[in-house]
Amino acid sequence: MNPVPLILFALAAYLLGAIPFGFLIARMKGVRIQDVGSGNIGATNVFRCVGKGWGLLTFFCDALKGFLAAFALPALLERTLGIPSSEGLAATGALLAVIGHNWPVFLGFKGGKGVATSAGALLGVAQLPVAVALGVWLLVFFAIRYVSVASMLAAVSAAATALWMHLDGRYGLLIPVMLTALAGLTVWRHRGNIQRLREGTEHRIQFRKPRKASGG
Repeated sequence: MNPVPLILFALAAYLLGAIPFGFLIARMKGVRIQDVGSGNIGATNVFRCVGKGWGLLTFFCDALKGFLAAFALPALLERTLGIPSSEGLAATGALLAVIGHNWPVFLGFKGGKGVATSAGALLGVAQLPVAVALGVWLLVFFAIRYVSVASMLAAVSAAATALWMHLDGRYGLLIPVMLTALAGLTVWRHRGNIQRLREGTEHRIQFRKPRKASGG
């Protein structure tokens, strides 16, 4: 088999994941996102420092590039070159998109943590694990309001669900291996958050601005 189409596929998946939507959206609002908040280009920092709507838009765009890399690119390869779309191709596209987001060539290989991009990629290859992960994320986030904790537990729950489905005969081994790798990468990228959680300095999302104390 000619390896050139697969090399181009891998490059396209990485470059798609490397598009720094958080950076671009913040710049549209006159903010250099690396210089504010946590300095991260992901949706959470945009949400805090630029605005809630812009943060949600960043999450959507980051998730979309993961979905396109895992679902649309393999389908395009099959339609144009006749290379069959497969679980392995989808998993490769997903991992490369997350790698591109975390280490984007456009920003000197300093990117985000890959949570939204991972979620979008999983929609293309593993719908039930991502549904479980979403439920865990929402439950944990609204219980304690730490995005970092919710994201790590969601990633681990997706990997655990995929492993259970493999043992049940519904998945091959590749999907749980991929999700385990993504979960490990997610936890590793949150190591700074883990340290702040230990120190009691991790940022907790506030839904309402605190009221100013009235003068005496």
